[in-house]
Amino acid sequence: MGGMTEPITAGQFHAADGVDDWRVLYHVVSAHFRTGSFAKGVAFIGEIDRLVATAGRSPRVDLRDAGVTVTLTTRDVTLARQISAAAAERGIPADPTAVQLVNVTVDALVAADVLPFWRALLGYRPIGNDYLSDPLGRGPGFGFQAMDVARPQRNRIHLDVAVPHEQAEARVAAALAAGGRLVSDAYAPRWWVLADAEGNEACVATWMGRE
Repeated sequence: MGGMTEPITAGQFHAADGVDDWRVLYHVVSAHFRTGSFAKGVAFIGEIDRLVATAGRSPRVDLRDAGVTVTLTTRDVTLARQISAAAAERGIPADPTAVQLVNVTVDALVAADVLPFWRALLGYRPIGNDYLSDPLGRGPGFGFQAMDVARPQRNRIHLDVAVPHEQAEARVAAALAAGGRLVSDAYAPRWWVLADAEGNEACVATWMGRE
C-alpha cells in the first residue's frame, strides 16, 4: 500500500503503515499536529508546502496558536505518511482526538425544493443532489435527508450566517429568489429572518446596529 491513492476504502487507508496520526471522516482524511506555537506552526506548514510541491496535491490547512490541522480530500496514503514523518522529525506530536468534521442536516420532504435556498443563502456549491459544500472549506457541510411527514412546529434550531454588511441585501435577495421567504426584517440590518420552502429558518446577519 506504499503509494496508494484513491480509490481506496476507509478500511484500506487505516490498514496502511505510517498513517496512525490520521482519521477518515466521511469523504476526507484529517490529522491534527500540536505545534504549541504559531511560529512553529508556520514553519511546519512551510515543510508541508514543500511536500505538496513534490506531490502536486494540495491539502487544506488550518493554522492556530496551539496546532495545525491538515485535511486531505483524497485518501492519499503517501502524502499522509510524508506529512506525519515531517512532524515526527520536528518533534511535533499528533493528536487524533482533536479532529472532527461537522455536517448540518436538514430533514426535507422534497430536497429539490429547499436545496437552492440554502445554496444561495450560504454561497455553497452542490455535490450531487443532496449535499452542499463550502468552496473555501470554512464552514460545515450541509446535507438533506428525506422525511415522510411534515413537521408543523417551528424549528428550534436555526442557522445564522454573518456576511459583510455591503453584501447582506444581495445575499437575502439571492435566497428569496431561490425559493425562500422573508419571515421578518424587523431587525435589519442587524439580521433578516428567512425560511426555505418547508419553513426551516436562517438569519442573514451583519455588524450594523450592534455597536
